[in-house]
Amino acid sequence: MRSATRWGLAAATASAALLTACSGDDGGTAAAPPSPASSSSSPAASIAPSRSGGTPDLGNPETVATGIEAPWGLAFLPDGSALVAERDSGRVLQVSTGGGSPREVHRVPGVSASGEGGLLGLAVAKDYEKTRWVYAYHTAADDNRIVRFKLGSDAEPEVVLDGIGKAGIHNGGRIAFGPDGMLYAGTGDAGDASVSQDPDDTNGKILRLTAEGEPAPGNPRDGSPVWSLGHRNVQGLAWAADRTMYAIEFGQNRLDEVNRIEAGKNYGWPEVEGNGDDSRYTNPVATWSTDEASPSGAAIAGDTLYVAALRGERLWTVPLGGGDPKAEFEGRYGRLRTVEVAPDGALWLTTSNTDGRGDVRDGDDRILRFPAR
Repeated sequence: MRSATRWGLAAATASAALLTACSGDDGGTAAAPPSPASSSSSPAASIAPSRSGGTPDLGNPETVATGIEAPWGLAFLPDGSALVAERDSGRVLQVSTGGGSPREVHRVPGVSASGEGGLLGLAVAKDYEKTRWVYAYHTAADDNRIVRFKLGSDAEPEVVLDGIGKAGIHNGGRIAFGPDGMLYAGTGDAGDASVSQDPDDTNGKILRLTAEGEPAPGNPRDGSPVWSLGHRNVQGLAWAADRTMYAIEFGQNRLDEVNRIEAGKNYGWPEVEGNGDDSRYTNPVATWSTDEASPSGAAIAGDTLYVAALRGERLWTVPLGGGDPKAEFEGRYGRLRTVEVAPDGALWLTTSNTDGRGDVRDGDDRILRFPAR
């Protein structure tokens, strides 16, 4: 077992209930402290370009699955089928493009689903064909944790990392293997903003781990899994073709963010929301009002960053080579949770209308596939 306490990292104070009235997104916007410093909410356009070509055809969607309850994580197997996590049930479903209903292939034990917690992110091992490992980030009885398991196995999951603070809000949850082969995890502040600035706490961070859960070599601090800090609630991770890393996170009352992630950088929360003028903190490369976004998923195809918005009920397209972000499908599908690029270049998009915060449409929740051009 790999525990945060092994590296002297303290878990954030757990809280089983929401702090105050929320804004209706998974940022769990609290009305508590006044908003920190910020500047204009207009999107910035200074994102470094990637080097890959090809984009999905957003005008030609295919519905590949319906009737899924509160889907959250989405990851692809080598055969091109997808694994989908149901947040509240703890089920892992397999979805393919060949037709047929989603099929339960695993149920993660020990999932504690309440508030924004439950079975969250999924990732498939880079060497899956050899090891068969699937990774999940989930809320347990006492913490948030990352585990790994083999589909259909009755064995207890192997704990990769535990001790990440949990709460009714701000559990983070996105995990992904980066182009360097390391496992990255976005965590939330679990309702305690102060932990985001504490380098000895795993909450409010992006973590970088080996596949076995050890702090990855080359991290900013030896023996620590922390890659970057000063985050409020990270639920989207993506890499451009040039290996530039991006993450998205929920703002409190004003601005949601797209950040270019660099090792050891501090992204300001709770001292700054959006752009600031303090050189200690790294400004985002794009921002939106919380009404327009509440971003949960992120993916990059070609030269475009795609951002799935919950409260904003739209898919944002952010050109990596410059230019203004553009909103797609505003209100058409409701709340959008996760967006991922499949091995064949298609873009997969999940709705999140059965999570208790959306207006349920016939067939929800659904997964849409946009084939590559």
